[in-house]
Amino acid sequence: MEVNKQYEIAKEAIAYIIANHYKQPNLGEIAAAVGLSESHFQRLFTEWVGSSPKQFLKYITLNYAKYVMKEKIANTLFDVADEVGLSSSSRLHDMFVSIEGMTPAEYDRGGESLQIEYSYWDTVFGPIVVASTTKGICHIAFVTEENDGLERIRYDFRNATVIEKQQEIHHQVSDILNRQGDLSQIKLHLKGTPFQLKVWEALLQIPEGRLTTYGQLANQLGNPGASRAVGTAIGKNPVAVLIPCHRVIQQTGLLGGYMWGPEKKQLIVSWELSKTVK
Repeated sequence: MEVNKQYEIAKEAIAYIIANHYKQPNLGEIAAAVGLSESHFQRLFTEWVGSSPKQFLKYITLNYAKYVMKEKIANTLFDVADEVGLSSSSRLHDMFVSIEGMTPAEYDRGGESLQIEYSYWDTVFGPIVVASTTKGICHIAFVTEENDGLERIRYDFRNATVIEKQQEIHHQVSDILNRQGDLSQIKLHLKGTPFQLKVWEALLQIPEGRLTTYGQLANQLGNPGASRAVGTAIGKNPVAVLIPCHRVIQQTGLLGGYMWGPEKKQLIVSWELSKTVK
C-alpha cells in the first residue's frame, strides 16, 4: 500500500475514533470503518500513530472525561463515565490511575489530596531534586540552585501540597545514583499517556552499560515507524537516570539531545560504560 494511502487511512481512523469515542467502538468496528481487516488495520494504525487503536481510544476518552469534569457537565463519577461512554465508574477510575497516576477525584482537585515531598541531594552526576508521593518517586531532575526543578511537579499536580522534606526513598535514590543502592526496591508514581508509559517501561529494560537507538526502541515496541514518537516520549521522562533515557542515542552513533545537556548525558553514559568494562 502506498505511503500516502496509509497516511489517509490513519487520518480517517483517527477522525472516526474522535467522532465516535462515546460509543467505545471496538477494533473490528474501527477497521470496518476504514475498509481494512482487523490485523492489517492494527499494524497500520500502530505504525503511523505510535499507539494501538485501543490505547488511542483510551487517551481520547480520558481527555474528554477531563473536559466533562472541568466544565461540570456531569456531577458524579458514574455520570462522567456514562457521558464518555464507559460502562462503569470503575473503568473510569482504572483509566485515570493508569494514565494520570491519580484517581479521578484527585485529578478533579488538581492533586489537592496529594502531598508531594521533595529534597535535594548531591550525586556523582551533580545535584538533583527528588520528589515522591505515598505511591513512589514521581520526579527526579538535575538542578543548579535551590527551588530549581520543581516546575514540572507543580504543573503535573497543580493543587497538590508540595513541601521540602527528606524521605527514606529519596535517600535510596541518592544511594542508587552514587552506586550504593538497589533500583528494584524503588517504586515509581508516573503520570503519562499509555504510549509514554510503554516507552518508559522499555527504557527500564535497557541494561546498564548498553545503548540503543530510537529506531531500535521503536522496533522493540512493535512500532517500527514511530521513532519520532518514541523520541518525544523519552523527552517527557519525569525521572532522570532511574528511567535511563540517556541510554538512547541516534542511529549515527551520536549521543543526541538530553534535557540537561549533552555533556551531562556523555558523563552518565561514560561512567556507566566504565563500570561494565573489565
